[in-house]
Amino acid sequence: MTLGKAANTFLECSKLFDVSHVTAVVTGGGSGIGLMMTQASTKLVNCPQRRLTTPRLWSPMAPKSTSLTAESRLSKLLPTSTIPGLAKSSRNIAADISQKISVQQLAASIADSEPNGIQLLINNAGITRDNATRFDRAGEPDFSNPQSISTHFMKSEPKHWAEAFETNVTGGFFMSMAFLPLLAKGHNVVPGYTSSIINTCSNSALLKHTTHGHISYAASKAAFLHLSRMLSTAFAQTRVRVNMLAPGIFPTEMTAGNSGADQKSKLQEMAMPNVVGRPGQEADMAATILLLAGRGGCFYYNQILHPDGG
Repeated sequence: MTLGKAANTFLECSKLFDVSHVTAVVTGGGSGIGLMMTQASTKLVNCPQRRLTTPRLWSPMAPKSTSLTAESRLSKLLPTSTIPGLAKSSRNIAADISQKISVQQLAASIADSEPNGIQLLINNAGITRDNATRFDRAGEPDFSNPQSISTHFMKSEPKHWAEAFETNVTGGFFMSMAFLPLLAKGHNVVPGYTSSIINTCSNSALLKHTTHGHISYAASKAAFLHLSRMLSTAFAQTRVRVNMLAPGIFPTEMTAGNSGADQKSKLQEMAMPNVVGRPGQEADMAATILLLAGRGGCFYYNQILHPDGG
């Protein structure tokens, strides 16, 4: 009896992690973790489809601008020529995801250009407004002294909490709802494939300490993580998957304070509290995204992945 060789071509890396069939919308895709995600799909895998990135419209470290139009804010912050490694088929679209009307306009615009739907939404855009309480800038209170704790954290302003939640929670909610029909339409672009949402929630959402003074940021990310779990249940019958990322420290404008002409950030040498002993790198985030976005990730649903080095 002759035994035939099993056909295992479906287990090849080029099949499991291929995203060439995916059209994705990535918020905050112009720098930091969002840029790592976008580059992963345009450089590490043959990817002819379009990446529709919606960059931040203001620096996470600066007050929200109200005096500039969306287009002028975008051109000042993120000229297309400074975005490295993006495919020519990528488009950068100005949108303020903290505003419902802007999200609706964005979804309508992409619906017109993508009549067959999209396969991936990455809600990655995030801001912090904790400059008055973050320990590296404002110092650390004496945690044995009630008055010291109170005085330090009372420096936080209600408007900064509102701004953090508008972008980090409300923005992700309206983006998910607005793009749900497009995602559902994008199912089965290859047999068995289902569209998905990936929400960047940060490991700050799961830490019980004061996250080095980033108190409203951590609270907003915890809210976004729980919202994501609710969305995964709400969308279950549509077969649109929702998964979450809880990254540790990566070089971003939020952690490094700035970025270079290539929109990438560098961290100064520091002692890292994780097992690996270093911050995250581009390849770490790229591998995570390719797992969830490719065909091999279709069995992941309502999961939290922790690219944090242990």
